[in-house]
Amino acid sequence: MSAVVEIPHRPVTAGTTVLRLRPAQGWAPLRLGELWEYRELLYFLVWRDVKVRYKQTALGAAWAILQPLCTMLVFSLFLGRLAKMPSDGIPYPLFTYAALVPWTFFATGLSQASDSLVGNANLVRKVYFPRLAVPIGATLAGIVDLLLATVVLVGMELYYGWALTPRVLWMPLFLLLCLATSLGAGLWLSALNVHFRDVKYVVPFLIQFWMFATPIVYPSSLLPQRWRSVYGLNPMAGVVEGFRWSMLNSHYSPGPVIAGSAAAALVMLVGGLFIFRRMERTFADLV
Repeated sequence: MSAVVEIPHRPVTAGTTVLRLRPAQGWAPLRLGELWEYRELLYFLVWRDVKVRYKQTALGAAWAILQPLCTMLVFSLFLGRLAKMPSDGIPYPLFTYAALVPWTFFATGLSQASDSLVGNANLVRKVYFPRLAVPIGATLAGIVDLLLATVVLVGMELYYGWALTPRVLWMPLFLLLCLATSLGAGLWLSALNVHFRDVKYVVPFLIQFWMFATPIVYPSSLLPQRWRSVYGLNPMAGVVEGFRWSMLNSHYSPGPVIAGSAAAALVMLVGGLFIFRRMERTFADLV
């Protein structure tokens, strides 16, 4: 039983509030307001993950740039130069790197969030706080890497003579869609990982499969028009194409893909929140 009871150290007097916390039965309410009450804890969880990620590393935060940059070089050599993959008139290195910036944020957040509850087992077992703060903090910690990689993207645009346009003002919305997708999938996997520890072996395969199902090395324009809305049910397809549209002024209009992606991401996030809250009452017993 994972019930928690808070009892004051002195006798209860008039005006004293005794808070009794018991595991909810069935579908629990989300109680998202608790996250605001524990916002300082969420901040320190994010800050801790950022510091731990590059602690005692030789290159530090440079890994946030090297990872997508090296992947871009491999794709550009084998797919851009040798396989002659189309890129909608955009230089292929710029085309792939613009997709790898949000993708790396998504993949890192998903991987970290899926293992966040098990990795914080001592905290989950001993202290009461909104458990949602753990996967949310693990996902938000990747924002620092995202900002560094975006700076490199802007530098590459200047190198290729690719001017930014007012479309760049839409970029935060696509990043928000990316965050919702990463967090939604992370909530599902983190809750399942408490019950089934082989989830951690599934996550790398899932990320690899998801990457090739997303238009990172190829453009969505290769698909027939009638299939683009269906393809948009992959939320990261809309994120990647929207990111290219806003940052690279792509001529391809990603409207149908983005509409499907936004709907799919919303369903994934809301479903993840409810599943997480339903399974939350057993976390302290099983983690």
